Amino acid sequence: MTLIERLGLAALHRFDPETAHGLAIRALRAGLTPRPGPVTSSRLRTELAGLNLPNPVGLAAGFDKNATALAPLSRAGFGFVEVGAITPRPQPGNPRPRLFRLSDDDAVINRFGFNNEGMEAAAKRLAERPKNAVIGLNLGANKDSADRAEDFARVLAHCGRHLDFATVNVSSPNTEKLRELQGAAALTVLLKGVIEARDWLPKPIPVFLKIAPDLTVTELEDIAEVARSTGLDAIIATNTTLSREGLTSPQKDEAGGLSGAPLFEKSTRVLAQFSQLTAGAIPLIGVGGIGSAEDAYAKICAGASAVQFYSALVYQGLSLAGDIARGLDRLLDADGFTNISQATGTKRQDWL
Repeated sequence: MTLIERLGLAALHRFDPETAHGLAIRALRAGLTPRPGPVTSSRLRTELAGLNLPNPVGLAAGFDKNATALAPLSRAGFGFVEVGAITPRPQPGNPRPRLFRLSDDDAVINRFGFNNEGMEAAAKRLAERPKNAVIGLNLGANKDSADRAEDFARVLAHCGRHLDFATVNVSSPNTEKLRELQGAAALTVLLKGVIEARDWLPKPIPVFLKIAPDLTVTELEDIAEVARSTGLDAIIATNTTLSREGLTSPQKDEAGGLSGAPLFEKSTRVLAQFSQLTAGAIPLIGVGGIGSAEDAYAKICAGASAVQFYSALVYQGLSLAGDIARGLDRLLDADGFTNISQATGTKRQDWL
């Protein structure tokens, strides 16, 4: 982290978290943040569900909810960028305050509730996206929708022609009863609708599913079977957790989903379990608690083909993307791997 970035983060932390987040997006759009460009090497270049990535380090959904900073984010060192979640109609989300820094735990709690400007606004911005980047959209459902499953397909049908991939998000804890859509029967119907919408696009794109870290082994087995039967292209493991185990920060009892360092072990165990259940047949993206190249490498070795992070940006700044990619390159070299794909799942048993 540069001195300027360190000072910028200190200034942002003087504001409430949601205001600071908005200011960070503005700074990004104004060109006031690091822009190292593509970070890549022969060890880092990889393929994920048909996508050619310069490196396997992605930005998780939630940072750029409304796709307003696509160009600067594509130059920030990430191998791929996911924006959203986007719902068919605009919605304000839950009342503020709804974002909390847990500085003592290097963590964040949010209860946004899919606040976003809707698919019409998102589609216009995505239409002007950088063409040399890998950009995906997190699909959501309106809180008051009569048919939430249909909402996911509607967003994909409207925005899909501008995307490289789409993620079905039924694992956010901040929309009432949304996680019920992770059940086998409901999830099968939902994914079939989304994949049918995908197949009508001018250029079909891979569809991912983001799962919760709070699932039982039986629930993971059900999702694995649904993923196989529907032809899902990849699984993102995991979203935020409802657990508060081990937290010390004063804000630890705030309602919402917990992300950041305390999620690392829980999410990595779920990742390894899913890797074992699918025997590597479905690519996995590891998310949850990544704050260093070592964390990202652990996810890869537990079974991930790529990783994503977001919460660590709150504490370490945007330059972390390039730092993690370069650190991964060094770790792969030290272990004698010539490509990131060779490391995937090599230490899965350590997490089971």
